[in-house]
Amino acid sequence: MEYQALSFTPWTHGAFWVFVAVAIFALLAGRKIIAPIAAMLDARAQSVRDALEEAARLKQEAQAMLADAKARQAQAAEDAKQILASAHAEAARMAAELEADAKATAARRERLAMERIAAAEAAAVKDVRAAAIDIATAASAQILREGFATPTEADRIDQAIAGIPTALRRAG
Repeated sequence: MEYQALSFTPWTHGAFWVFVAVAIFALLAGRKIIAPIAAMLDARAQSVRDALEEAARLKQEAQAMLADAKARQAQAAEDAKQILASAHAEAARMAAELEADAKATAARRERLAMERIAAAEAAAVKDVRAAAIDIATAASAQILREGFATPTEADRIDQAIAGIPTALRRAG
């Protein structure tokens, strides 16, 4: 037996024929089994590739959107600065305009007050003149009625002249 084990003729052993049968079965059945498995693996690999491509495309879109958002944010910040600058300029212009209007109004009121004061002074002078004329007329009439003959008449004239301020206060 030992001699037979040393002879290398594989087709004489049953294990050899089992191996050949399994190999033939594997080849025939393997094509039927391996083809769907390979197709499934290929489909899975394709879906992974598609998912990676989609992820890359989405990443590019996200980066583009991020860049766009940053650009819009920068533009909005610039617009806000311009709006603030124009608001400050408008506020300064309005303040200057209001100040000029206030000064003009104050000058106009001052001028009106001065005109009223001047009118009141003129009216007061007119009233004083009228009162002085009335007093002088009354004094003249009294002097003419009574005559200048008596020395007490001079005293009366002096009294009338001294009474002018009092009469003016009563008339005013």
